[in-house]
Amino acid sequence: MVNRNNNTQDPKTVAMTQHPSCLTDFVGTWQLSRQILQQRGETFSFEGQANFNWSDSELIYHESGVVTAPDGRELQAQRSYFWQQTGGKLAVLFDDRRFFHSFSAADPNAQHLCGDDHYVVNYNFDHWPLWESTWQVTGPRKDYKMISVYRRA
Repeated sequence: MVNRNNNTQDPKTVAMTQHPSCLTDFVGTWQLSRQILQQRGETFSFEGQANFNWSDSELIYHESGVVTAPDGRELQAQRSYFWQQTGGKLAVLFDDRRFFHSFSAADPNAQHLCGDDHYVVNYNFDHWPLWESTWQVTGPRKDYKMISVYRRA
């Protein structure tokens, strides 16, 4: 548990599993590992970093790294989102500020329709500060499962 007054760990509670409850819990740099499992059996991987930095009252999420295709080709990749606190939930917006989805540790599931493609996410905070997001994406243009694992850098 973090003591918000001086940001130090309370040694009596450090072994307890905590869940994030606000934007502040995500601030900083995270090591990011991702597997993208295509329905046809191909697997892509991503290795990089995700950074959460304050901009006024919201966080800018920026990830960058290398995607490795099944044939070994490597490509640089990056993406950004805005994260905002909205009541008891965290709202995620695309980089052009369109709404993407919202979630909380108490309700770690969300979905998003993109045309006819359906995105369903489950966030797992059971081993915080290690956390995961698992996306199942289905539709006429997409059919994959994407598992992202975040660890404090």
